[in-house]
Amino acid sequence: MKLAPLLSSAALVTAVALIPATTASMAQVDARAGPEFAKLYATYNRIKASYVEPVEDEKLIRGAIDGMLSSLDPHSAFVDGSDLQRLETMIDGNYSGLGLSVVMDDGAVKIISPFRGSPAAEAGLKAGDYITHLDGDLIYGGDLDDAVSRMRGQAGTSINLTVFRPGREEPFDVAVTRGVIELEPVTHTVEAGNIGVITVNEFSRDVGADVFAAWTEIKKEASGRVSGLVLDLRSNPGGSLDEAVALSDLFLDKGRIVSQRGRARGETLLYDAETMFRGDIATGVPLIVLIDAGSASASEIVAGALKDHRRALIMGERSFGKGSVQSLLPLGRDAALKLTTARYYTPSGHSVQEGGIKPDITVPQLSDPDLAKRNKYLMRESDLRGHLVNELGLEDEALESDKIDDPRFKLTAEELKEQGVEDFQLFYAMETLRRTTPSSVALRD
Repeated sequence: MKLAPLLSSAALVTAVALIPATTASMAQVDARAGPEFAKLYATYNRIKASYVEPVEDEKLIRGAIDGMLSSLDPHSAFVDGSDLQRLETMIDGNYSGLGLSVVMDDGAVKIISPFRGSPAAEAGLKAGDYITHLDGDLIYGGDLDDAVSRMRGQAGTSINLTVFRPGREEPFDVAVTRGVIELEPVTHTVEAGNIGVITVNEFSRDVGADVFAAWTEIKKEASGRVSGLVLDLRSNPGGSLDEAVALSDLFLDKGRIVSQRGRARGETLLYDAETMFRGDIATGVPLIVLIDAGSASASEIVAGALKDHRRALIMGERSFGKGSVQSLLPLGRDAALKLTTARYYTPSGHSVQEGGIKPDITVPQLSDPDLAKRNKYLMRESDLRGHLVNELGLEDEALESDKIDDPRFKLTAEELKEQGVEDFQLFYAMETLRRTTPSSVALRD
């Protein structure tokens, strides 16, 4: 696996920029760091000479690198070999495995979201679940990459996961059969009342073009003029910055989409409308964007841009809050640093780091029978150890304000099921479009 093919690709789930290793950000070693390097070298020598068993140099050096990066933030990492290959397959959206987006949370593997239609989703795994064992082996306190590698494998083979779900007293086992995860990044339907629904599962290659094609098909399939459109970005962990810009540009005809600002001049970039697509493809059509706590990174770029330009009504739950940019910095031919190099900002100058995108209308997923219990354990960027702090110093109370009970949302999951409503957030978005006039749903002045 060489680095060159990856560098020609777009950035990926947690990485939304690629910059060469020769940028101005490559600082010279400060002479004052000499004593600190001396400590590092002395520690290396002590281990080599005195540890109870012989230790390979590769193990010690890799441990030192991993330790440096883990002291920075949750998204910076050293990647080589199979790790680089995984990053490339995430861009392609094609690999064999379970179809999960996971993070390490205080030593535990925690699910951010299962991809729609994946083996994990079909097996009933949910955002917020903790995976404690793989085929009976405890993975708590282990390495995230090792856990991910074990969950991937040949399609048709199975793996047994032991899962702890907040709100349940006992862990439970789930057998999941691996599949070829050829996620359809974009799917669409036409619902009653000529309401179009476009679901974006991830921001892999060509998502902007795929959404354009979906809109074209919706217009053909509708019985008349399309009366409203729902863009569903829930549980979308992100992906390519270019595709986030392209998708936003489909519905904007002017103005800033997103900006990223780093320490070095070359790491401050501006992205504007009308650079990838001309005009608004759905002029005059009311647009609602659905987000939730699993909507991260590129999803937040799109939601923030359409919200700030008043092109869409944002509905659902506050997003994950990942407002940092990771860049792949080559280290030779077969390794790279995935390093946080910048923050990104919405058109109004808002950083989503920690705070996320707040919906215009907060709509809980009432059709989830575990909603009340799982809400206590929802994880966002602000819950990750070592996360970057928002420069605005947001107060915890402000970040939690979206948990206040709304008297409009009192139906239980059982009552909704009796009414045939399996996805309350989507149902509420479509009902909003059906009962309102175009001029009253978040259209620009």
